[in-house]
Amino acid sequence: MVKPLPLSSATQPAPEWRISDTPVPYEVALREMEERVAAIAEGRAPELVWLLEHPPLYTAGTSADEADLIDPERFPVYRAGRGGQYTYHGPGQRVAYVMLDLKRRKPDVRAFVQDLEAWLIATLAEFNVKGELREGRVGVWVRRPEKGFTAEDKIAAIGVRIRKWVTFHGVSLNVDPDLDHFTGIVPCGISQHGVTSLTDLGITASMADVDIALKRNFRRIFGPQEGD
Repeated sequence: MVKPLPLSSATQPAPEWRISDTPVPYEVALREMEERVAAIAEGRAPELVWLLEHPPLYTAGTSADEADLIDPERFPVYRAGRGGQYTYHGPGQRVAYVMLDLKRRKPDVRAFVQDLEAWLIATLAEFNVKGELREGRVGVWVRRPEKGFTAEDKIAAIGVRIRKWVTFHGVSLNVDPDLDHFTGIVPCGISQHGVTSLTDLGITASMADVDIALKRNFRRIFGPQEGD
């Protein structure tokens, strides 16, 4: 059963919910996240969940192995500062940057990551997709029996950073990206499995449909947001 993180104060403002309609340059998103996280930590701004897309690019987390950057000239490469290895972001992929104050909620990084996983799995379930976790493999996976008995593909990635108990970066869910764009890297350092999307699984869902499901399930797991 999914349980929301307990709030420490009934007067804590609900997180703001922002959706960007056009792709946001990665450096712009990083700058805005940095500024917002500082403001949240200082009590000058409410928490924020920011849904967006990026132009095609690769990001390198703190554990990235240079050997996993197969085609460094294909798209711009950014050092993200988040945990994890190489990931791809681009049109058709819903990125959710989650800026929450864990000090006011529950100062437990592992529990926060588990809640992000539960959020993605619950969202996928609304589209009849069974998302699963795997020991030693970050993110959310789906079984692909049509490709072989043990075949699995990754449909969502997770990479977070914590500063002064405020979270930033977050998750990405493949709705309808160009899956060939992932071939310029070894996604998250895992070469034995592939990458998929809702469209690749035969599911027709708009970004707006996914946003509605994300917001509904965020409320179940993390509590209310602005406008509730």
